[in-house]
Amino acid sequence: MRFVDEAIIKILAGHGGKGAISFRREKFIPYGGPDGGDGGDGADVYLVGAEGINTLADFRYNRTFKGANGDAGGGAGCTGGTGKDLEVVVPIGTVVVDVDTQEQLGDITHAGQRLMVAKGGRGGWGNLRFKSSTNRTPRKAMPGLPGEKRELQLEMKVMADVGLLGLPNAGKSTLIRSVSEAKPKVADYPFTTLHPNLGVVGVGEHRSFVMADIPGLIEGAAEGAGLGIQFLKHLQRTGLLLHLIDIAPPDPEADPVEDARAIAKELKKFSAELAAKERWLVLNKVDLMQPAEAAKRCKDIVRRLRWKGPVFEISGLARQGTDKLCQSIMTRLEEIRADRLEKEALEEARLTVKRG
Repeated sequence: MRFVDEAIIKILAGHGGKGAISFRREKFIPYGGPDGGDGGDGADVYLVGAEGINTLADFRYNRTFKGANGDAGGGAGCTGGTGKDLEVVVPIGTVVVDVDTQEQLGDITHAGQRLMVAKGGRGGWGNLRFKSSTNRTPRKAMPGLPGEKRELQLEMKVMADVGLLGLPNAGKSTLIRSVSEAKPKVADYPFTTLHPNLGVVGVGEHRSFVMADIPGLIEGAAEGAGLGIQFLKHLQRTGLLLHLIDIAPPDPEADPVEDARAIAKELKKFSAELAAKERWLVLNKVDLMQPAEAAKRCKDIVRRLRWKGPVFEISGLARQGTDKLCQSIMTRLEEIRADRLEKEALEEARLTVKRG
């Protein structure tokens, strides 16, 4: 199935059922009063997160979703049936935006999460509602209200702890194949990765994280060059970025340092928030050089970049240094999660004190 990460759909909630005009007709009651019941409410429409779906391709053809209308009211004060709510299944990681207002309605982040996107119309009143001391035989009822109608933009962003960043052929796909069960396409030409790939990396019992292999970036990606603009947004959810650099590029005139600076510039142009994310330097393909030469090349790259953060020298193909990299990633992610939980607990305590 082709990877699709954006879709526009139309949502129509159910209309409310009309109220009934009815009068009691019972034996020995010659002047029966009004007994017309209200119409039922129309169905609400929900988007529901589901596991096992990692594309919006299903919305290429089925773009309109309509909830059931409420039933009309009946005699003897019977209220019409309520339309059954409509649930539209979407992938986890879907951001929902109203096309007309550009308001973000919600973000589906876990399985089973339900987001109401259109409210069903209320059922109309039956004539029983209009009975009064001055109007004992009302012949008036109300139609049901229309349900909400919306055009929604769905945008899927992959849910990953770690995102791989780098030029085409930097070795991102090879790395994710090496450390996880994901099997992205690998070849000796650029842009072999045409859509994000996710892999679960296990680093011990009950310890794992999700790594995302994003298609390679080139200079000008933030303006739409290459494939980058389509996939830079997927890096926004990650907790940590790994910037892979090929220390032995096939083009002898290529400068890994200038290439790395170009990638950093594209991140900044696309999003200041993305550029500020924690980023580690991963110097890949050290197995293509003699150990002394590789160490010298790595040291020179770090020096020229004036890199202050963590640096790892690896070979994704030979699985050299990958265990240490994955263990370090897991430790850092656990620290990030612990910090987030501590902040949430402090914020909850602050709100509790304020409410008290």
